[in-house]
Amino acid sequence: MVELLIYLAAALAGAAVLFALARFIKGPVAADRVVAFDVITIASITGIVLAALAEQREIYLDVALVYALLSFLGVIVIARYLERGL
Repeated sequence: MVELLIYLAAALAGAAVLFALARFIKGPVAADRVVAFDVITIASITGIVLAALAEQREIYLDVALVYALLSFLGVIVIARYLERGL
């Protein structure tokens, strides 16, 4: 039962990536693309955590944590860049 829920959550995270990718490509303004990029990274972090649960490997959680920190910093840098209008 737990494995079924993990696979269901992985499918939903995959759908979120597809929808966000469509907004990333289509997005009329740069702010839409930044938000879509953030959604893609969050959904991929979710996928890494779900893979850690499915495989029962704790090292994947460390990878997800580092990826989350780098993603956060990347979004902050892009937001600062767009704020100044460079």
